[in-house]
Amino acid sequence: MKPAERTIWLLAALVLIAVGVFLFGDMGSHWRYILSRRAVKVAAMVISAVAIGVSTLAFQTVVQNRILTPGVVGLDSLYLFIQTAATFVGGRYLAALADPQANFFASLAVMVLFALGLYRLVFGRHLQDVYRLLLVGMVLGTFWGSLTTFMQVLIDPNEFLQLQGRMFASPSRVNADLLLPAALLVAGLVADLVRTHRYLDVLTLGRDVAMTLGVDYQSQVRRWLVDIAALTSVATALIGPMTFLGLIAANLGYQLVKHWRHGLLFHAVALVSVAIVVGGQWAVERVLEFSTPLSVVIQLVGGVYFLFLLTKERVVW
Repeated sequence: MKPAERTIWLLAALVLIAVGVFLFGDMGSHWRYILSRRAVKVAAMVISAVAIGVSTLAFQTVVQNRILTPGVVGLDSLYLFIQTAATFVGGRYLAALADPQANFFASLAVMVLFALGLYRLVFGRHLQDVYRLLLVGMVLGTFWGSLTTFMQVLIDPNEFLQLQGRMFASPSRVNADLLLPAALLVAGLVADLVRTHRYLDVLTLGRDVAMTLGVDYQSQVRRWLVDIAALTSVATALIGPMTFLGLIAANLGYQLVKHWRHGLLFHAVALVSVAIVVGGQWAVERVLEFSTPLSVVIQLVGGVYFLFLLTKERVVW
């Protein structure tokens, strides 16, 4: 067995242990109810973690940079804007988005349409510079963030308290009815990315080399970016934004596997992402006793790791 494959099997074992500890630890006498609740959390965490990990790995390959994540195009900011705007407008819009299923599908549809419109705006004129897409996305993300802050200042404090529950990632508030459609969407999108992993392998050599070797760069990048945007949107709409999760999972996957093949990297990054989310939620519930949401823990660790990458590691291709 090759070292990279051995690492993946070890990661799979680590994930199984983490899931087992989370599911069966400290169950008490009402174990049936507790196990059912924890099973929903684990399913939501696995779906979201796989979506974020795989989409970040593909995104970093497309943009040729290991410190950027799909959130740079403004999807996280747009999600917060959607939730804040519904609260700000109030009335029947707020009542509609109070339903978890309506909120999920409405947020998912708006984020995917935004991403498609952004890609159309940039690539519709046959531009091949992905960094223009990142620049436009960052500007729009700042715009959504500014509007969100403006509305949050104006809304009623009681409504703001209700809004806070949707501003931070939390598997505890996931509706079980959303797991099946989210799982089907993520499975289909991940399968589409995995099918093209050899093209991603070639793209690691650079855009010009990939085009020279016969990769239809324009078409493939459009396809990848649509998949990436949809995966990020599903994960964000399901449990909320987790800004640094993809950064941590992708770079740890690179360091652990030490291989260029995306067929291996996809597995490694997905497993690392799941281990981080499950372990982080375990720490939130058992150590911190729900005193802080999961996204805050991930942002704290991710911020430190981001600084480490900037100062100690070579993070560009």
